[in-house]
Amino acid sequence: MNYATTDKGAKDWDFESLKRIYHEISIIAEHDLALDLYPNQIEIITFEQMLDAYSSIGMPLMYQHWSFGKNFAQDELLYRHGLRNLAYEIVINSNPCISYLMEENSMMMQTLVIAHAAFGHNYFFKNNNLFRQWTDANGILSYLEFAKGYISTCEARYGEAEVERILDAAHALMAQGVSRYPKRKTFNLSDEERKTRERLEEQERSYNELWNTVPSSPKNLNAPHSVSERRNLLGLPEENILYFLEKKSPLLKPWEREILRIVRHVAQYFYPQKQTKMMNEGCATFVHYYIMNRLHQRGFLTEGAMLEFLQSHTAAVFQPDYDHPGYYGINPYAFGFGLMQDIKRVCEHPTDEDKAWNPELSGCKDWVGALKDAWTNHRDESFIRQYLSPHLIRKMKFFDLYDDGKSDLLVKAIHNEHGYRTIRTNLADQFDIIQNEPEIEIVDVDLNGDRKLILQHRIYNGRLIDERDIKDVLRHLANLWGYEVTLSEVSAQTDATIKQYSVGPER
Repeated sequence: MNYATTDKGAKDWDFESLKRIYHEISIIAEHDLALDLYPNQIEIITFEQMLDAYSSIGMPLMYQHWSFGKNFAQDELLYRHGLRNLAYEIVINSNPCISYLMEENSMMMQTLVIAHAAFGHNYFFKNNNLFRQWTDANGILSYLEFAKGYISTCEARYGEAEVERILDAAHALMAQGVSRYPKRKTFNLSDEERKTRERLEEQERSYNELWNTVPSSPKNLNAPHSVSERRNLLGLPEENILYFLEKKSPLLKPWEREILRIVRHVAQYFYPQKQTKMMNEGCATFVHYYIMNRLHQRGFLTEGAMLEFLQSHTAAVFQPDYDHPGYYGINPYAFGFGLMQDIKRVCEHPTDEDKAWNPELSGCKDWVGALKDAWTNHRDESFIRQYLSPHLIRKMKFFDLYDDGKSDLLVKAIHNEHGYRTIRTNLADQFDIIQNEPEIEIVDVDLNGDRKLILQHRIYNGRLIDERDIKDVLRHLANLWGYEVTLSEVSAQTDATIKQYSVGPER
């Protein structure tokens, strides 16, 4: 373990106490849960440092951008006025796994955070297949350090305003800067960093052989380019818009392409976290709950510390009713923890209903193996489809409502067999980011004319994108492309164009 602090820390803990409790947590994690973990590195920081990291999307080595400072100022104001509870920890999916703890935390809270982050999140990061497939825990810190240095160098060489312009546009397109379907088994950021450094050592040039196909005089305006030829030449359709711009934009300079590449890698790094937020938090919450109770049973937590823990834990997993003033949707901590607890219940004490709904899990007794299999092989959407039971649906008071915007709300699913299946399916759909994020692809480029970039948004269930969002994002896209950009919103069922937008670059 690695400890670092700038002050003496909180009143009721010291580093020796943390070492002892970490040792006891390790024993429980190894013998009771058999957790396979990255090595842990724990850093103790002030709440200002925590806010700084928290506002930089949880990455202390992140490059600078004005949006991070805006988040910092907002979070600090709310925190100082007691209007927002700051996250007590930040954990980084890296090898070693780095957990940041606030020095203002009590000893009980430090124990809780170590169990939650350094063991719960750590296990999920290392073992979940989405993280294993899409992220490079060994290379992320080195890559972020390189990215921060590179962008700082660009600011000094080309001016902060120019770099900010590219970053603004890239961040606006960050959600469309990921590849949702793997093209290779592993993703190695160390290789990406090495390749980037090798490219930067070469003489910078913006020449692109592709644009020899663009007519340079009127006599070539009718050069033959069929739709299939153009798409084959450009690798279309392409869902990863930042990747396409990095490789194919005719006007971007080499340093601008590298910045797009950096933002694209950061977006891809966080993509698994978007798909597993409920499971990740549920796993960490279940692990900390089990470990804290075992510490109490073994005499390492006093009654007072246990009461303090239960108050904090209960607040974290509190799920307000829909008519509660504090309701903000489904609490991922509450839902994830509830699902994990329910799996343990079905394994140990199944009812006849459980045996009918999940016969393989019911009564198997090996709840540790069942949970670890789920944590490894599922994301939020598939986890809900597989494990959400009628018992938990009743306990959490889930039901299905339909709102057509015209009449009163209609209850479409109640607590019967058909209703349980409907609720489970519809709830899983809500956690499926593929269904909930717009499906936008680059489908064509007018190589024979004005180089217009043509995009298409396929519409499912009648869900269009807000017009203001479209125009703002298309403006950023046009600035990166250098020419006009059009987006057609097309029905996935009929291929009929419902709306169309065109935006040109700012000159």
